Amino acid sequence: MSLYRDFLLYIQSAFSEASCRDIRSALHLAVRSLAGRTRYDGTPFVFHSVKTARIVAEEIGLGRNSVVSTLLHDTARLGLITPREIGERYGAACETIVCGLNNISEVDPKTSTLQADNFRELIVTYSTDPRVILIKMADRLEVMRLLDTFPEPKRNKKAWETLNLYAQLAHKLGLYSVKSEMEDLALKQLEPKEYDHIVRKLSEGDAARQAFIADFVRPIRERLDALGLHYKLKSRTKSVYSIWRKMRKQRVPFEEVYDLFAIRIILDCPPADEKMQCWSVYSVVTDFYTPNPDRMRDWISIPKSNGYESLHTTVVTPQGRWVEVQIRTRRMDEVAERGVAAHWRYKGVGGGGLGSEQWLARLREIVETASASETIAERFDLALSSREVFVFTPTGDLRKLPEGATVLDFAFDIHSNLGASCTGGRVNGRNVSIRERLRNGDVVEIATSKSQRPKAGWMDYVVTSKAKAKIKQILREDEARSAQLGREELERKVKNWKLPLTLEEAVTALSKHYKIKTGFEVYALIAGQHVPPAEIKEVLTDCAAGRLPAPETRPRKTKPNGTEEGRDGDCLVIDETLKQVEFKLARCCNPIYDDPVFGFVTIHSGITIHRTDCPNAERLREQYPYRVLSARWRETAASGAFRATVRVVGEDVPGLAGRITDLIAQELKLNIRSMSFGAQRGVVEGQLSIEVKNTQAVDMVIHKLKKIKGVTRAFRINN
Repeated sequence: MSLYRDFLLYIQSAFSEASCRDIRSALHLAVRSLAGRTRYDGTPFVFHSVKTARIVAEEIGLGRNSVVSTLLHDTARLGLITPREIGERYGAACETIVCGLNNISEVDPKTSTLQADNFRELIVTYSTDPRVILIKMADRLEVMRLLDTFPEPKRNKKAWETLNLYAQLAHKLGLYSVKSEMEDLALKQLEPKEYDHIVRKLSEGDAARQAFIADFVRPIRERLDALGLHYKLKSRTKSVYSIWRKMRKQRVPFEEVYDLFAIRIILDCPPADEKMQCWSVYSVVTDFYTPNPDRMRDWISIPKSNGYESLHTTVVTPQGRWVEVQIRTRRMDEVAERGVAAHWRYKGVGGGGLGSEQWLARLREIVETASASETIAERFDLALSSREVFVFTPTGDLRKLPEGATVLDFAFDIHSNLGASCTGGRVNGRNVSIRERLRNGDVVEIATSKSQRPKAGWMDYVVTSKAKAKIKQILREDEARSAQLGREELERKVKNWKLPLTLEEAVTALSKHYKIKTGFEVYALIAGQHVPPAEIKEVLTDCAAGRLPAPETRPRKTKPNGTEEGRDGDCLVIDETLKQVEFKLARCCNPIYDDPVFGFVTIHSGITIHRTDCPNAERLREQYPYRVLSARWRETAASGAFRATVRVVGEDVPGLAGRITDLIAQELKLNIRSMSFGAQRGVVEGQLSIEVKNTQAVDMVIHKLKKIKGVTRAFRINN
C-alpha cells in the first residue's frame, strides 16, 4: 500500500539501517495487532499510527524511539501488547514513552475553559519523557486533519480540546506551524461560517495581494542585488484563526484587518556579519518606505530572553498602506521556526526540580540545539518535579492539589462541610482512609457521615492551608461549645449541691486541685466527663468547709504597664506582631502595643485582644467571666506596626490640615493610612489613622499636635 511504502521510503532516507530495521519491525507488529480494527471512515485503524509516526519523524524531527513508540502506543492502549513487552523488544525508552502517551490518552477533559490550564499542566506532569508531549502534538494534528471522519459530537469536543489545550501547548513549545494548523482546523469545525468567510476573502484578494507584494519588494530586491547580498524573500499570510481573533477583538470586518501579511527578508551570511547586514537591509527598506518609529523592534542588538533575534519594522507605502517587514539571517530564522522564539517565558523558579512551565522552556531549548547524533532524552533531565497532583471528581472535574495531598485535603478542597464530615473515600474504585495520599489521575469519591467531626489528629493528615485552617476553626468552635456546656454543668451542680460558692470560687478550687491553668480547661474537663461528678462534689465540699486553701477573690494587682498580674500559666503573652499566638486585635477598641489588655475567647473567631478600658470590657467581664483571660504584651521593644486613630479639633484657619500632615509624615516620620477633615461654623474636626509602634508614639503625636497653632484638642479614639 502507498501509505506504508511512502512511510518506509522516508524512514530509509532519514534513519540508519539499524533504526530502519526496528521501525519496520514495529510497523509490522502494529499492522498485525490492529488488524480488523477500523476508524470511523472505515479505514484501518493502523493508518492513524502510521500517519502520526510520519509527522513525528518528518515534521517534528524526532528519532527512532519516538517513531517506534508512536507506531505501538495504540496497541498497548488497547491491551494488545504490554508496555513492558515493548520495552523488552525495543528498549526502556520506548516503554517510558508509551506509558506517558497512554496516561495522557486516559485524560478526558471537560469542556470548561476554567479547567483548561489544569489539564495542560496534567498533560505535562504525565510526560516524564520530553518526547511524549511532542508525539502527542503530532497525534492530535493527525486527528484534526481527518476531523470530518468523526461523528459530530466528537468533532466539536476534539476541536475544543485542540484549541484550548494542545494548540496552547504547541505555542509554548514554539511549534508555530503545528499551532497555526491546529487553530485553523479547530476554527473550521467550531465556527464554520466565519472560517469560510475569511478563507473566501483571502482567496478573493490573493491575486491583488501578490501583485502588491511584487510591487512592494521590487525596488528593495534591486538594491539588495546591487549590494551583492545573498538573501531570500518570503511573504507570510496571517493564519485564518489569527485574523478571526483580531476581527473579534477589535470588532472590525475583514477589510479593516490591515496586517494580513508580512514580508520577511532572510539573509545568508557569516555569523560575524549578521548584525551589519541586517541593519544594511533595514536602511534599504527605509530608503524607499517611511517607517513608523513606534513599531520598530530591535531584537538583534538585545535578543529576547527566549533567544529570538530579528529586526521588525512597519513601513507605509506612498498609497498609505502599512506593511510589516521582518529582517533576519538564516540562522535566526531557523531558531525562530524551530521553536526557541516562543513569545512566552517561564517566570519564577521554584526550588528542587523543574516546574511544568520551566520544563517546557527547557524542552524547547533542547529541541533547537540537539544534534542529529544526540537524542533529546540524553540531554534532558527527566526529574520533572511539578510539586502538584491532579485528581478527578467522579463527575470528571479536575482539581489541583499540592504534592502529598490526601483524601482529606481533597474533601476540604471540594467544600468545607464535605471535609468536616469525611470518613474516608474511594480512589479509583478502591476503599481508602482519609490519610490516603493521592496521585496524578486518581478519581476520588468522598464518603461522609453526619456524626463525623474533625479531630486534633486530622492535622497530621492534611497539607493544604485550606484544610488546616478549617480544621483549626472547627476545633476551636468545638472547644468553645464544650466550655459553655461545662460552665453550665458546673453552675447546675453547685446550685443542686447547695454549696455556698460562687462560680469563680468553684473554678479556682478545681483548677488548683487538678493542677490546670485556666477556667477554660476546667469547663472542658467537666464537659468531656473526664472526672466523676462525685469527685468534683468532694473537692468543692472540702473547699466550702475550709479544708482547702480559700480561693483568692480580691482584685488582682496591676503591673506598672497596666496589665493584670496573675499566675504565669494564666496570662497570655502577646507578641507585638501576633505571630506567636492565634489571636486577633479587637476592632471595637483597636489595642496597640503597651495598652493594658485582656483576652476574650469567642465562639467562632478564636481569641480577641481588648483594651482594659474598652467600651465592651465591663459587659464581657460581667456576662462571660469564664471566657476572660488575663493578657500582657511581650516585654521587648516593639518592632511591629499598629494602627491608631487620633481625632483633632481646631479653628478653621488656612493650612491647618497641611501643618498636621507635615508634622506626622515629615517630622515624626509616621505613615498616615487615612485622614479626613471637615469644617463647620468656624470649627475644624479631623480624624487620622496612623501607624505606630506603641502607645508612647501615640502620646508623642498627641503632644505635638496640641502645640500646633489653631489646634484646640487632640485625643485618641477607639477606632
